[in-house]
Amino acid sequence: MSGSDATGGGVVRFCRSRSAGRRCTRPLGHPGLHRHRTIMWTDASADPPRCPGSGEPGEPAARLPDGYPHGRALCARCQRFVPLDGAGRLAEHDTTDALETDAEAGSRREWFNLHGW
Repeated sequence: MSGSDATGGGVVRFCRSRSAGRRCTRPLGHPGLHRHRTIMWTDASADPPRCPGSGEPGEPAARLPDGYPHGRALCARCQRFVPLDGAGRLAEHDTTDALETDAEAGSRREWFNLHGW
């Protein structure tokens, strides 16, 4: 898990488990049950990793000055930037990306700060 401070010096990684669309708010690699506010669940009852937004219509999101998100569309379900297929639909994707870099997370944070939710 990467550390972070109040100035955003790093990226904090949270658990990737979801239940009924709610994301676990515990740190990555935590022991025990997953939790979102007062709702708790086990790995066995977690949502599947595939995002239900896969295949929905989309359009390229507004770009930052450096070109981010590079023609990808924002998935309204998981809040990730996802490539579009030839029909203008969101490519099949998971709700999280275990290989996401700090640079990607930082650019996404900058995009949301500029364009909102």
